[in-house]
Amino acid sequence: MQYTRLGSTGTKVSRICLGMMSYGSPKWRPWTLDEDQGRPFVRRAYELGINFFDTADMYSVGISEEVTGRLLREVAPRDEVVVATKVFHPMGDRPNQRGLSRKHIMEAIDASLKRLGMDYVDLYIIHRWDYETPIEETLEALNDVVRAGKALYIGASSMYAWQFTKALYTADLHGWTRMVSMQNLYNLAYREEEREMIPLCIAEGVGITPWSPLARGFLTGKYTRDKMSDTKRAETDDYLHASYGLPEDYDVAERVVEVAAKRGVSPAQVALAWTLNKPGIDSPIVGATKMQHLEEAVAAVDITLSDEEIAVLEEPYQPHRIIGYE
Repeated sequence: MQYTRLGSTGTKVSRICLGMMSYGSPKWRPWTLDEDQGRPFVRRAYELGINFFDTADMYSVGISEEVTGRLLREVAPRDEVVVATKVFHPMGDRPNQRGLSRKHIMEAIDASLKRLGMDYVDLYIIHRWDYETPIEETLEALNDVVRAGKALYIGASSMYAWQFTKALYTADLHGWTRMVSMQNLYNLAYREEEREMIPLCIAEGVGITPWSPLARGFLTGKYTRDKMSDTKRAETDDYLHASYGLPEDYDVAERVVEVAAKRGVSPAQVALAWTLNKPGIDSPIVGATKMQHLEEAVAAVDITLSDEEIAVLEEPYQPHRIIGYE
């Protein structure tokens, strides 16, 4: 495993982050593994050198955090792992059980820590932009969370570059804790983040930990113009079908298969290697419900694509409508 600094911080994270959304309760999503099923994945991830684990309060409505905390305690001392969780999405039906108000953030961080069984999280991320709460209120609350020792760093996830810029300069103006990471949607089939967000992060020293680097499995070679994958996720993931499947998306996926065949590796490894080798990328977040997927993801860290291969992979891409900010 290779390690890198998370943005401009001194904290080192593995070049692959294990996404814990895959472990929790199948009642939440049919493809989600329960705790016993997830245990070998967390153990193997740690054995392979992964020290970065990402979850969120809304994954399995809190159960993912519970599972994450218990499984990590089984395999590693707390100081050896970097744990991220997120806040924003509804955690109940009441009006204040969501969003980025001071009230919800203060209650959500305590609830997340209780579920995780931890005194602090390494990285506390706002899951989306809250159009109903002033960013000043959100940032001051997050600053207080850090000052209280409940989170070491704060970060953000998918949003417009102007919004993230506003969050960064507002924190600077007030002397509050600055966001150190951006968790955005980025892969070979969706490269709109290259226009504004990625250059912004590079310029500001913000680490990039992209989600869905395999386009929810679309870039694994299992999806063709004639048939979809027969996995449980492919059958039930409406977001996958709504996000990918244009003719030009299949052009990209076919190039991934082509390059992988010539190299003698899997398409997933090629797609991940492309992401890992792009400027500013620290640690793509990978979900794994089959052990082979985890092993391949870690092996992709050591693959360096040639300029010619990158050109072949990137050539068919066409601009897309903005997705991932919902």
